[in-house]
Amino acid sequence: MLDLSEIDRVVGDGWRGILLMHRWSRTIIEFHQHEGNQGEAFDPQRTGFDHMGFKVDTRAELDEWLARFEQLGVSHAPIAEREYGAVLTFKDPDGIQFEMFFKANHP
Repeated sequence: MLDLSEIDRVVGDGWRGILLMHRWSRTIIEFHQHEGNQGEAFDPQRTGFDHMGFKVDTRAELDEWLARFEQLGVSHAPIAEREYGAVLTFKDPDGIQFEMFFKANHP
């Protein structure tokens, strides 16, 4: 229906996820399932957004974002080298996590 194709599956400590890509726009959506969820139904009136990630095209571009965040005084974690790529995380004023990431050979 949405013309999404599975491109990857990921597993972390207490969670697993699936990445889907829209063929024409190349937009990637990642869904996570957390083991800590006991099967509660979704409630649109309850806060529950996990995080949002933005892919960059090169590792150098990730370093440029780090420098920009530091220049602007944006609080952030150090770039983490994970098995799925390099990740720079930061939070919005409400505490919702965002990430910039680079992964070689990622669509």
